[in-house]
Amino acid sequence: MENTKRTKKFIVSGGGTGGHIFPAIAIANCLKRRYKDCEILFVGAIGKMEMQKVPQAGYKIEGLKIAGFQRKKLWKNITLPYKVISCLMKAKKIIKDFNPDIVIGVGGYASGPTLKQAANQGIPTLLQEQNSYAGVTNKILAKKAKRICVAYENMDRFFDKDKIVFTGNPIRKTISSLRENEELLRENAKKNFLIEEKKPVVLVVGGSLGARTINNGIEKHLQYFIDNNIQLLWQTGKFYYKDILERTKNIINQDIKINEFIYDMDQAYSIADVVISRSGALSISELCVVGKPTILVPSPNVAEDHQTKNAMALVNKDASIMIKDIDFEKDVVSTLDNLLKDKQKQESLSKNILSLGITNADELIVDEIEKIIK
Repeated sequence: MENTKRTKKFIVSGGGTGGHIFPAIAIANCLKRRYKDCEILFVGAIGKMEMQKVPQAGYKIEGLKIAGFQRKKLWKNITLPYKVISCLMKAKKIIKDFNPDIVIGVGGYASGPTLKQAANQGIPTLLQEQNSYAGVTNKILAKKAKRICVAYENMDRFFDKDKIVFTGNPIRKTISSLRENEELLRENAKKNFLIEEKKPVVLVVGGSLGARTINNGIEKHLQYFIDNNIQLLWQTGKFYYKDILERTKNIINQDIKINEFIYDMDQAYSIADVVISRSGALSISELCVVGKPTILVPSPNVAEDHQTKNAMALVNKDASIMIKDIDFEKDVVSTLDNLLKDKQKQESLSKNILSLGITNADELIVDEIEKIIK
């Protein structure tokens, strides 16, 4: 009886990229709404972006000194066994001291040692697998997990089907409510991004850090946008922004809108006629709710090429177009031009991608957490 009366305590572990962190924060926010006086502790990887983003969202975080296996620089793996052992010891102490009711893993380096030690201490664990292709760590952790929340069909290829619950990926509230507020968002976007009503808008996003191939391809073909009166809303990412501004200063006109980072993503989506994007799990989950015609360009620099598998899950349902990273520079103009001229194709892509959207994934995941801790 004691466990039902005490303040509920939750550990959320993982991170590394926005694709892991934003869903983790969405789950934590939902737990706070459901259990008003609960305590939530995050466990992340020192040096990764969760160490900033989680405190900004108002949550405490403990850091593990963990890193992944370096496939390209094998000599860097010499200290890996030591790091793993020290992380396991620290994770064990964090769990013992905090004594959570459940530990939730969202993927990323830190989730491995944290969930392993939770299971060793008899604390229930829940996994949130965001991609259509399960990573090595989650496949191992799944063996002892009570529940595995997934965002794609056919995940029983990787996990015990009796543990799987289809929930979708949690997304930001501003995006999940986008279609209800679309008219207002469009009006604000016109002022914010200085958009002209009658010209088409193409939104290009390559993640918060940027995507070299996408940026190079867009930069090479800027004249296409200018010649065809197409407004380009382009997020370059922080690594590429200054160089691109410098190199394009003599070409661009008022229709080319270059941003290091777009903070009002709901406005940007609302104004876009076509979106060009990477196919990380979070991006795809947002795009399915946004419902705009989309060209996906999977990153080749990810484990198990999971972004291609994410993209193909949509392409196979005629819910998106895909261009391989290696082909982007040569194929982007013809693919985009054909799509912009084909209203019927735009409508069918939009309808099909919208049918895959889930706006309440955070609530569905917390429903599963509630069942476990009860």
